[in-house]
Amino acid sequence: MPGDGFTFKSRIRNLLRSPSIRHKKNRKESLTSKVTLEKVLGITASGNSGLACDPRSGLVAYPAGCVVVLLNAKKNRQHHIINTSRKTITALSFSPDGKHLVTGESGHLPAVRLWDVAEQRQVSELQRHQYGVSCVAFSPNSKYIVSVGNQHDMMVNVWAWKKDVVVAANKVSSQVTGVSFSEDSSYFVTVGNRHVKFWYLDHCKANKASAPVPLLGRSGLLGDLRNNFFCDVACGRGSASDSTFCITSSGVLCEFNSKRTLDKWVDLRTGVAQSLSLSEDLVFCGCSDGTVRAFSPVDLCFICTLPRPHHLGSDASALREASNLFPTMTDARYPDTIAVTFDPVSQWLSCVYSDHSVYVWDVTDISRVEKVHSALYHAACVGDLEMFPDVRGEFAAGLSSGVFLSCSADNTIRLWRPSDWTHARDHSQNILSKDLLNIIYIDGNTSTLLDPECLTNMNADRPGDGQTAESRTGIRTICVSPDGKHLASGDRSGVLRVHDLSSMEEILKVEAHDAEILCLEYSKPETGLKLLASSSRDRLIHVLNAEDDYSLLQTLDEHSSSITAVRFAADENKVKMISCGADKSIYFRTAHQTDRGTEFRRSHHMVMKTTLYDMGVDPTCHAAVGCQDRSIRIFNISNGKQEKLYKGSLSEDGSVLRVQFDPSGQYVATSSSDKNISIFDFDSGECVATMDGHSEIVTGLKFTNDCRHLISVSGDSCIFVWRLAAELTISMRERLRQLRQNPNTPPCNSSSL
Repeated sequence: MPGDGFTFKSRIRNLLRSPSIRHKKNRKESLTSKVTLEKVLGITASGNSGLACDPRSGLVAYPAGCVVVLLNAKKNRQHHIINTSRKTITALSFSPDGKHLVTGESGHLPAVRLWDVAEQRQVSELQRHQYGVSCVAFSPNSKYIVSVGNQHDMMVNVWAWKKDVVVAANKVSSQVTGVSFSEDSSYFVTVGNRHVKFWYLDHCKANKASAPVPLLGRSGLLGDLRNNFFCDVACGRGSASDSTFCITSSGVLCEFNSKRTLDKWVDLRTGVAQSLSLSEDLVFCGCSDGTVRAFSPVDLCFICTLPRPHHLGSDASALREASNLFPTMTDARYPDTIAVTFDPVSQWLSCVYSDHSVYVWDVTDISRVEKVHSALYHAACVGDLEMFPDVRGEFAAGLSSGVFLSCSADNTIRLWRPSDWTHARDHSQNILSKDLLNIIYIDGNTSTLLDPECLTNMNADRPGDGQTAESRTGIRTICVSPDGKHLASGDRSGVLRVHDLSSMEEILKVEAHDAEILCLEYSKPETGLKLLASSSRDRLIHVLNAEDDYSLLQTLDEHSSSITAVRFAADENKVKMISCGADKSIYFRTAHQTDRGTEFRRSHHMVMKTTLYDMGVDPTCHAAVGCQDRSIRIFNISNGKQEKLYKGSLSEDGSVLRVQFDPSGQYVATSSSDKNISIFDFDSGECVATMDGHSEIVTGLKFTNDCRHLISVSGDSCIFVWRLAAELTISMRERLRQLRQNPNTPPCNSSSL
């Protein structure tokens, strides 16, 4: 019918202008405004394409999951750009003026995104790749952006970003690992497996066609190096602007002239080389074993080797002076240098190492290189975190309630105290990181810090149908005793360990389970008992007496599948233990005193229609269980009955994997398999805040004791510290005050739910 198209468009416009659509948009903005990403403890850069430096301000950019961290090394401050598409950032590059940042991502239909650095907002988006972006780069004249797809995509796109159009494109025949523009922006070079190719843009300038034209490429003449893997490239600057420098994984630095011919090369004398960065006067090559070598771009003459970072297995708490960085032992191992980038203004070189550490070196005087910044992060998926309890009085280890601990598949447990929470006069920090207090190496094993198998997706570790996990190293779960003296940890092979936190010494190691330990829980002080419970994929719960050298009190075998959570509670002057698992069951048990000691007996048993992944117990003696059907089920601990059910995720996909109460019980935080974090009002079930940023599932959540922050850890190896809105903090503190004023009358048996 005539006019139907106009009518249809009008309806669409009216729909978009409708109050309901605007309300949903405003509500989403309101939910995300309740939290701010304050600190990122982690990095996920896998090569030079994931590290960049603003040539004007010196800001260093690197990915941490779905977040770009903008690091000001001089002030040790971070700013963050969050990719709300929940796709992992794989590559990034600054514009020549530093005002914009371009990012590439992985996943289905990945986008090349342009961001305003000052405002941390997205400016433009290009979706021309299918399976992933491995490299992005700005042209020096700021007219073009080039993006290269990964090994499954193989597309090279040249984007006139100010017009938001692709002007040229072509395919490559091999995996590309690096890209660099010439100084005059007339061509760029890509490198990869047996691949060095020069792509020319002259014919693009006069192109006025609406569709992209074929991109013109010419292969470099590799000569004797034709069978090498070229892992990075940098086009020359200044007097070396006609040259192109490449580095091979076998450890060869080579130079191509303006005719694309291999002109000269030099052996780096290293096992493996991976990254390359240059200034007008120096070429820096990142190599294995923490080595960075500098050469002259004029004749490739060797200049010097930069200092190495810390050696693997370093005692972070003992490093107080720069001289401690250089060990006396001859068999010390160092992490590989996987990415380097140069700041021409400050003359600083930023390096990323394979153990996920970041160093910034001052190379102003190449004969006297000094460290100006460093940070150490987890090298693999983080399995759990724990807040240090709010212990009254002095504690021998000198730890405070602001400290938190995290464990990882890299076989370490780390103690953190973000620098923003410390006092200016605190001199106890080590020289490696202002956020890291100490590292506990489990069994002294540092090999896993370099093991790529540790970087596997944590989705494979999600509790499932009770099948035994394959043998792997790595710490899965931790728990700190309420008095702050002991740290219990469980690994993926079923070994339970206990460390004394004052000395950091291991005081117990026992093969407690036949499979991965999924949960550890100390009994609360109000129970009057000092117990430790451990649950596992082997369907067993062990109850240990923490007062009697962790002697075994009882083993419970009622579950028929993986036990995902076990919790203690004090209710009606009785000690309760609640457990749930992949068998869709939740068991309520009550402690009884017998001749053999404390014994738990089943009082209630509920079977759900969905898998139960995690559980939290609030001060009002209710248990909140996160379920596979995206819901949170609230149970009364006294009678075992379900009192309420509400949605634990705003999305329509995935499952609720983690549930965590704040100290007051006012709010409950959840993480879902869609990588989203939400905060709900426990009484009403209303969502009050949402967070995105992790690129893998969130494996742990904790509110800080002061109710100001929420901390999340993930399979992407990163720890995020979120600052909560003042209204949320005030609400939690007010409820805490009420609970402390009436400690003997908690609403345990209230029916308000």
